[in-house]
Amino acid sequence: MTLAASAFLYRRPRLRLGLLLSAPLLWLGLAYLGALAALFVTAFWSTDGFTGQVVREWSLGNFHTLFTDAVYRAVTLRTMGIAALVTVVDAVIAFPMAYAMARVVPPRARPWLVIAVLTPLWASYLVKAYAWRAMLSGEGVLHWLLAPLGLDTPGYGLPAVVITLAYLWLPYMILPVYAGLDRLPSSLLDAAADLGARPARAFRSVILPLTLPAVVAGSIFTFSLSLGDYITVQIVGGTSQMLGNVVFSNIGAANNLPFAATVALVPVVIMLAYLAAARRVGALEQL
Repeated sequence: MTLAASAFLYRRPRLRLGLLLSAPLLWLGLAYLGALAALFVTAFWSTDGFTGQVVREWSLGNFHTLFTDAVYRAVTLRTMGIAALVTVVDAVIAFPMAYAMARVVPPRARPWLVIAVLTPLWASYLVKAYAWRAMLSGEGVLHWLLAPLGLDTPGYGLPAVVITLAYLWLPYMILPVYAGLDRLPSSLLDAAADLGARPARAFRSVILPLTLPAVVAGSIFTFSLSLGDYITVQIVGGTSQMLGNVVFSNIGAANNLPFAATVALVPVVIMLAYLAAARRVGALEQL
């Protein structure tokens, strides 16, 4: 029986592949796509203002509130701005680091540098966030370093959120850029040098265009992770709010699950549009 089944599956590679992928696809459908479907449906419900119970009747009231209330528009724009700024900061920091790892240091040292980049990811998210809270405080390490120069720490608020998130997600930008630079043929750089291109011109005309998909691939991580974050804002953001904080407050104190689902759909829609744009530049092939 076993030999017959093996022979049957051997002659049908598509069926064999389908059986192999059935379990993970089933899990993906139930745990991820099913959760998104439930989120989408819940966004069209409402909450009874007197009893606090969810009213399972279709309505666009939550979307009307989200799009017409100036507070929620400001929170949405602030969240997108923070996510974009974190992505830019990480790209500026990650590119020279990744270039040094891929092109400057000896090949034997590269695995150790990759491990060094991954090491911060082994520490707890909360530990790193609270460490930055301590450093950004008026009595933290940054205050001791900047005080002799007549400067002070940015304190708590949006700058602290950008700094903390940029630190947290930096490895997710370094690794894709490093992989893209490592695949870059050295012959192209040699050809650019032979044609008289200075380093700055070679960077603009050869290196940056060919590694742009890798940078965009890294930005998918940094942008999406920043877009959905809310713990960092609570720790170092002061009175600032992002979309994640609005979702959290409506799940907890306000007990308005339908509106929380509506707000939670905003990052999903933004990321779908971002992924569609990233796909056009070939970033998804770099993941």
